[in-house]
Amino acid sequence: MDSVKIALQYILPKHLLSRLVGKLAAAEAGAITTAGIKWFIKQYKIDMSEAAESEPEAYKTFNAFFTRALKPGLRPIVADDKIIAHPVDGAVSQCGPIEAGKIVQAKNHDYTTLALLGGQQKDAERFTGGDFATIYLAPKDYHRIHMPMTGTLSKMTYIPGELFSVNPLTAQNVPGLFARNERVVAIFETEVGPLAMVLVGATIVASIETIWAGTVTPPCGKQVFTWDYPTEGPESLILEKGAEMGRFKLGSTVVMLFGQDAIDTFAEGVEPTETTRMGQAFAHLK
Repeated sequence: MDSVKIALQYILPKHLLSRLVGKLAAAEAGAITTAGIKWFIKQYKIDMSEAAESEPEAYKTFNAFFTRALKPGLRPIVADDKIIAHPVDGAVSQCGPIEAGKIVQAKNHDYTTLALLGGQQKDAERFTGGDFATIYLAPKDYHRIHMPMTGTLSKMTYIPGELFSVNPLTAQNVPGLFARNERVVAIFETEVGPLAMVLVGATIVASIETIWAGTVTPPCGKQVFTWDYPTEGPESLILEKGAEMGRFKLGSTVVMLFGQDAIDTFAEGVEPTETTRMGQAFAHLK
């Protein structure tokens, strides 16, 4: 069955399917929307006691439910300035050093930082000898993305691509998965060098948003687009550690890249398959 699931992903009209689901998820359909939300909660065993609005009826659209806020203070941010925080709820897929410009995807699979960053050579060079971490967000998870450390936005890149599923099965079987799916790359300047937050799209991920640009996709494009931002002056955008920086409407994956000599050690429990909770210790800075 696993091989069938992978084969189907190559032939299904993934973009069309994703956009249709996106329209349904954005619709205010009253009782139908509420029924769908209740089914989803039951199917994926979502703990609604964590949500700021715990009743399904509180959400006019499925998207509003999926990007629901948590109760204030539920995810405290690790205070130590020498510790990076987890940016999302999810599970670590892979993490470690970027070796020879390559990132580990799964056993027997890797891809290059150059490919991940849409062929932007100068951007890729900034992460030579650095570290990476890939975190998978399951359907049950909280889907707002937060800053692991304080940073000033310097660049955003939209990169067109496929919309394969990003679950563990697909990551183990589709070569270069995260570098072939549609994605949005946000690069920040931090006290220890560059930080890239790569938001990877997936099947039925209806939208990727950032707090400064709103919805980046859809619509999807056919070429790479870049936006540069001032890092000084009144128009610069500084996001504090723990601040929200983006959202997924339906689940996906975040890949973080750090420059050389930024990461000293990953925190205890940061290893493949381990659960992450936004705000907890992710890594220690040098």
